[in-house]
Amino acid sequence: MITASLINSLSGVRHGFFTRRGGVSEGLYGSMNCGFGSDDLAENVAQNRALAMECINQPADALVTARQVHSARALTVTERWTRDAAPEADALVTDVRGIALGILTADCTPVLLADSKAKVIGAAHAGWRGARAGVLEAAVEAMVGLGAKTERIVAAMGPCIRMGSYEVGPEFYDTFLADSDANTSFFAPAKRKGHFLFDLPTYVYRRLDAMGIKETQLLQIDNFRSPDRFFSHRRATLGGKADCGRNLSAIVLGN
Repeated sequence: MITASLINSLSGVRHGFFTRRGGVSEGLYGSMNCGFGSDDLAENVAQNRALAMECINQPADALVTARQVHSARALTVTERWTRDAAPEADALVTDVRGIALGILTADCTPVLLADSKAKVIGAAHAGWRGARAGVLEAAVEAMVGLGAKTERIVAAMGPCIRMGSYEVGPEFYDTFLADSDANTSFFAPAKRKGHFLFDLPTYVYRRLDAMGIKETQLLQIDNFRSPDRFFSHRRATLGGKADCGRNLSAIVLGN
């Protein structure tokens, strides 16, 4: 488990960006696969999630995750739900102690947020689609609805795919340029003609900054280039693998 010093400095908040190590899954999913959306054995995923909760001193049923669909939907969580009842959303917020908000990623940016004074936390799944659609803004708005102040919210961005590993085609580039000419700053030429490298974490950071989030920490880890520590969908696809595990990030209000 990796933590962000920015959130470690807050009282009453626990969190973790979990690696793929220390679980019970095997093969493609070895070993801490926490995603029920994979083709891993469900009982292995459940045990891995319970092990993750142990690391932040929470019971197995504290963890709440949604069915992530790369949307801009943020939900306020007032009580835990079962796996079968999980709604579609890509950001979760709560002010309820003991509910661990979880985000699953395999290249996208996991963003954990907290206003420790208001005792409000959030977690967002920020891939390019969700970030572009406004999932971060939706998460912050939902936190403010629970009493948080934008200027007090801190954000930690976990391991994700970095610019040097994220090659995209011209259609992708054109999509962002249609939003703003300023988005050229998130791209660099790739070796392949007409292709580009996209800087997802900087794009996410700029979206947070534009909202007035004054303190943001980015963990400088490229999950694509860390096969022994993190799952990566792109790495699996390029390697001809049919599936891959999911990395868990979680945050909870504790004592």
